[in-house]
Amino acid sequence: MNIYVDESGDLGWKFDQPYQKGGSSRYLTITCLLVPKNLSQLPKRIVKDFYSKRKRSPRHELKGSDLTEIEKEDFANKIVELFTENPEIKILSMTVNKENVQEHIRQDPNKLYNYMINLILLDNIKDKPKINFIPDKRTIKVKSGNSLVDYLQIQLWLVLNVQTTIQNYPQESHTCWNLQFTDWVSHIIWNMFENQRFKAFNILKNKVICKTLFF
Repeated sequence: MNIYVDESGDLGWKFDQPYQKGGSSRYLTITCLLVPKNLSQLPKRIVKDFYSKRKRSPRHELKGSDLTEIEKEDFANKIVELFTENPEIKILSMTVNKENVQEHIRQDPNKLYNYMINLILLDNIKDKPKINFIPDKRTIKVKSGNSLVDYLQIQLWLVLNVQTTIQNYPQESHTCWNLQFTDWVSHIIWNMFENQRFKAFNILKNKVICKTLFF
């Protein structure tokens, strides 16, 4: 099983200014794409098709925020089709309302990031013998205590008492179609919370697992 991980928003806490105008995002969304190795080419194809339609070189990465609202809706429809035909592929996400996060937790936000991944993933991978964990190298860095993968491994082995092993394979998103797929989904979910953009989210919401924290 391959797991691709990306997020939208940030882990800043400056709420007295608008987002991207001196202020932080009000929400952070972490999204995981779970795909069996033998099906990993399917999400890639969807992303590649968007590049072809735009006549855009893969050297110039398309982020979720670069997509038009029409493109996001088209992408959401393709997700519904993909997941209907291949229910083994899953999207799991969690969005935190950062304004409700307590002050003492804000002192080390990377622990919050670790905890969110824990809540998203562990119940969905504990029956798998081996997981390939593939985050974006440029994602939010987890610096506190154990690394994220070590933290998840400890939870699996010592808390859940299962034998699942996790191998960490960070990649650059501009070279990995499936990380870009994950980024686009994450942006759609986050954009619904942050900017009340509902159309694309409403298309795919029944095909993804969306959890919330501190709401």
